[in-house]
Amino acid sequence: MATGKDTNRRLAMLIDGDNASASLIGEMLAETSKYGIVTIRRIYGDWTESTMKSWKETLQIHALQPIQQFRNTIGKNATDSAMIIDAMDILYTSGVDGFCLVSSDSDYTRLAVRIREKNLFVMGIGKLLTPRPFVNACDLFVYAENLAKSDTPPEIVTKAPVVKSGNAKPEEEPPADVRVLFRMAYDLAVQEDGWAFLGAMGNKLRQLDPAFDPRTYGHKQLLSLIKAYPTMFEVRKSRTKGGASAIYVRLKGRTDQTK
Repeated sequence: MATGKDTNRRLAMLIDGDNASASLIGEMLAETSKYGIVTIRRIYGDWTESTMKSWKETLQIHALQPIQQFRNTIGKNATDSAMIIDAMDILYTSGVDGFCLVSSDSDYTRLAVRIREKNLFVMGIGKLLTPRPFVNACDLFVYAENLAKSDTPPEIVTKAPVVKSGNAKPEEEPPADVRVLFRMAYDLAVQEDGWAFLGAMGNKLRQLDPAFDPRTYGHKQLLSLIKAYPTMFEVRKSRTKGGASAIYVRLKGRTDQTK
């Protein structure tokens, strides 16, 4: 299933209330709506617990359906099982085109894989600490920290370009792992003339890394992130036959600059 922004998809949003932040529900719904229409909205948890109190204020506002799941055994997360069972029911009976699984729990990895095996779109939303197997099992994964209302990019292993003191310019090359990812995406998207359509490169970046997001590196759009590294890429705009503008990028030099 392609990761493009098909706004006509019918999506089921299933939220693990034990592993998600109620304060970001508006942002999560807005982000999910970029990829389809959220027709099913369910949140799972033990509503007798005080930890679910923060969610109770948002249920009616955002039309979320609470699903009660008692914790019958200490140390076992019954919420996971209930959410997975419901997901499988929806998968075969509700005619949806995809799912958004909101959790940072690796227990949903197999569920994400199963959804993709049915050729349906699967999106994940979770924290930066989300285990990589779950992230990679999704077509698209969005870090909750990127949805928080903050001008400061989240602290991650590969950080955004840092502006140094004085008249120094931003770093001209991305971190090594991001540089490798850029090169791989470019190689997959490049045309015979050596230029790659920016939109195609963005799709390849998502395919290679479902969690790739320019916001993680302090940029709202892929174009501004690409422009932050002028020694690696050059950018040009051209007009299509219909008059619309198209943006292309070209890699400067094909030798690996990793030291």
